[in-house]
Parts: sequence; C-alpha cells; structure tokens
Amino acid sequence: MRAKARIDSTINGGSGAPHESNQPAARYEQVKNHIRRTIQSGARQPGDRIPSELDLVAELGVSRMTVNRALRELADEGVVTRVSGVGTFVAQAKPQSTLLMIAHIGDEIRSRGHEYRYDTLLLQRETAPLGVSNALGLAPGASVFHVICVHRENGQPVQLEDRYVNPAIAPDFLQQDFAAQRPSEYLFATVPAHDVEHVVDAGLPTHAEAGLLEISDEEPCLTLVRRTWSSGVAVTFARFVHPGSRYRLGCRFTPDVSQRQG
Repeated sequence: MRAKARIDSTINGGSGAPHESNQPAARYEQVKNHIRRTIQSGARQPGDRIPSELDLVAELGVSRMTVNRALRELADEGVVTRVSGVGTFVAQAKPQSTLLMIAHIGDEIRSRGHEYRYDTLLLQRETAPLGVSNALGLAPGASVFHVICVHRENGQPVQLEDRYVNPAIAPDFLQQDFAAQRPSEYLFATVPAHDVEHVVDAGLPTHAEAGLLEISDEEPCLTLVRRTWSSGVAVTFARFVHPGSRYRLGCRFTPDVSQRQG
C-alpha cells in the first residue's frame, strides 16, 4: 500500500487528488504522464537527462518493470531518446510541416528563429522520365524543367526537393534567379494552384538522396509527393524527402459537416 500511495501522491503533484475517471490509469501510464509533465512544464529541456530507472523506482515507488515499459513507450512516441549504456534524454523536438496546404519551408524555419538557407544543385530542361510524364499528364518523351534543392535548418539538411515543372504552364521558370527566390515561391506567386495532391510514404532513401541529406543509407525518411494543377492542367510533380529524425509531417484542421463521419 505504501508504494501505491507514493506513486499517487508524487504523480498527482502531492495533492492526493483522485483521477477524473473512476478507473485509474495503469501504473506505467501514470509514470509516462509524470515524465511528460516534467517536460511540458519546462523543468527538463531537450537534451536533458531523465532520472535513471532505479531513481524513478525510488522516487515513484513502482517496479522497475513498470518504469522500463513507460520509458520504452515514451521512446517509441519520440518523447525521449534512450542511449544504451548512457541513459535516457528528452528528445529534440522535430519541426512539423503541414499537409493541408502548400507550406514554404524557409518561412517555417525562420518562424522558429532558426537560420535557413538552400542550395540549388540542378536546374535544367530535360526529357521527362516516363513516371514524370505520366504524373504531369504529358506525352512520353515530353520536355520538362527539373530542379533539385537541399533545404537547411541551422546548416543541417532537413529537406531534399526534387521538382519537375510543366514548361507549358511556367515557360519562364529557368530564367528566374533562384538564388534570390525559391522555386516554390516563384510558382506560388505566378501560377495559381487550384488543386493539390499530397501523398506521404515512409522508407529508406536512395544512396544519392542519403548523400545529399548527409545521412546514412539506413536512416528512415518521410517523403511527401506533391502534384499541383492550375485550371485542370498539371503544373508540378515534386518529391520532398525528409530525414525521419529531423522532421515530421502533420496538420490540424476543422472538418466541414460532410467530413464529420468519424
């Protein structure tokens, strides 16, 4: 009974207040919530060490198995990072990019007070690969504009942009000074996007992509594939590859009545 009293008192902030539900959360969930609160309150910052399993056992009066499960699940959720033989640390927060609108990554990075820059690695006209011509609704062997950029946050690559553009819709694309204006900004300003399609996949990068992102070939990545149309005509087909450890994709939105089906 003393152990239960200790975890209830410690995790409920010493108030002894009952849980809102008549069914108390499982012990490991209580431990998880306790650790989350210490992070959310600012008591522990990204990179700070979490008390060891033995310290948490002594502090909260629960079994080591309970603490271990709580830390494992927090690690799976990206809240903490566990380093074998070293300890458990508050995970670095991953920037999040929206899925429901065309977001400009440079604006996102600067809004966090971080340094943004990008490198244009390729800018040319070429024959479209079959998959690209199909995606843009062009005839096989059609000519397209192709641009590849690496976007950096505080010097670290966070996005590889591989974009194809329909020359019929943006004929002056190659003549732009992309040292002063990002390709996405130019297209957004000059060609209205009436329809946008986003598809997200998770997987390993190609060897070339890993090299450009300065990660290992075994680093999982999130890839956002975007197609845009203007007045029913395809404008761009683009792939945005993000190292999974550095970026995440998500959104919050209010559905209209027709979407509220559960």
